[in-house]
Amino acid sequence: MNITVYAASSGQVPEVYTQAAARLGEILAERSHILINGAGRTGLMGATIDACVEKGGEAIGIIPQFMIDESWQHKGMTELVITPNMHERKTMMADRADACIACPGGVGTLEELLEVITWKQLGLFLKPIVVLNTEGYFDPLLSQLERCIDQQFMRRVHSDIWKVAATPEEAVQLCEETPLWDSSIRRFAAL
Repeated sequence: MNITVYAASSGQVPEVYTQAAARLGEILAERSHILINGAGRTGLMGATIDACVEKGGEAIGIIPQFMIDESWQHKGMTELVITPNMHERKTMMADRADACIACPGGVGTLEELLEVITWKQLGLFLKPIVVLNTEGYFDPLLSQLERCIDQQFMRRVHSDIWKVAATPEEAVQLCEETPLWDSSIRRFAAL
């Protein structure tokens, strides 16, 4: 499987998040999955790449040109794909994915996760989406999504768009076991 991993680029985060991201990279390599991510050399992105590659795994990075110009790219990618902008980067990361995992991150990671959830709600992305909720990081977001459902901004059926994992092992297992989304649910996108 090609598994796209959304994750923080910040290197200033608590070590528990970095350790979980590194373990995720190891598991992807051990199970012969291909890591796809934003090709950042630092933070959880870099930790996932380092661990995956060190275990003999394959890591494909997709990064916009302006980040290359800033030398933000990881130098150890198996393949580096350069896009002209962020929009094409995100589209390519989703297009190449057989599943997505969101690790803790900042606004960029949150935006990527919410965009792919939106695409799935609209039937544009049918693959598994897993939230790796290390140390309960995503609890406030998950509560907000539940509030969206409770207040009828989303239908109850939409809570099946994403799965939540407590550990990297569980996240990969959910990617492997979650069936494709039924695109006919698109008719429920509008309340």
